[in-house]
Amino acid sequence: MKRRPLMLSPLLTLLPTLAPAATAPAVLPLWPEGVPAAVRADARAALGDLGAERTGAGSIANVSQPTLTVVPPAVDRPNGTAVVICPGGGYTNLSMNREGQQYATWLSTLGITSFILKSRLQEWGHPAPLQDVLRALRLVRARAAEFGVDPKRIGVMGSSAGGHLAASASTLWDHPDGRTGATLDATSARPDFAVLVYPVITMTDPAAHAGSRRALLGDAPSPAQLALMSVEQQVTAAMPPTLLLHTQGDKTVPVDNSILYYQALTRAGVPAEMYLFEQGGHGIGMRDGLGNASAWPRRAEDWLRQRGLLAPGAR
Repeated sequence: MKRRPLMLSPLLTLLPTLAPAATAPAVLPLWPEGVPAAVRADARAALGDLGAERTGAGSIANVSQPTLTVVPPAVDRPNGTAVVICPGGGYTNLSMNREGQQYATWLSTLGITSFILKSRLQEWGHPAPLQDVLRALRLVRARAAEFGVDPKRIGVMGSSAGGHLAASASTLWDHPDGRTGATLDATSARPDFAVLVYPVITMTDPAAHAGSRRALLGDAPSPAQLALMSVEQQVTAAMPPTLLLHTQGDKTVPVDNSILYYQALTRAGVPAEMYLFEQGGHGIGMRDGLGNASAWPRRAEDWLRQRGLLAPGAR
């Protein structure tokens, strides 16, 4: 995918330092003790017929073994901040290249250590993706010294359905559905900040993305399930600072999703910032040629810097 000059220029100067990470990234099993068995009642994983994972065109589907891919910061500028990245894909697949690796490469130039999450999807349904993102946050925090990051500067970032998963981590980090009884459950899974890019937020009409809702909750979710996973309804004052980025031209996940979430954050007194751009449809990633929307990484960098997340911190 074509990358913006803004992104490419600093990256080109760092290729020698990033080359080892690009050729041999560290891939960590998320559940070395065994993937939790809990699945949605009508999910296919309960039948034990998942088969092999499917890859193609930079995406992964049919995930059975969740992992974290570690992308270190540029060697000359680590700052101790970490981000768990949740790629989008409507809870049916994961856009690992466009909304995973490309984001991680950009964050690396900012000195941030990234952890790209390969989470379970529609074959499992809720609560499997929530369990995976919370386990990822707990794992990074528990091993912060090993990764050279500050346990108080671990954020979450996601696009589309990955934005919903990141927002779920921000609101439901201590929910019983996200715990499995493992020892690591004792480690906090609360993100310290969140960056949500054209996120799915609500599971209720008219703004809901029906495909994500069906993949996560099945064909006939209960009112309680819809309310729980409509994360704008789960906002409290305890949530982390949040940045929202969306486009008016998004006809797949309406911009109303980000607006609903921003309004809920504002009512709760949670520090939040939102950028709404005119141009650009859904899934723009870091694509060039979309007017001001193509500059969203600059706005995100400004926000991260203003919050002190790009300055060297304790590691």
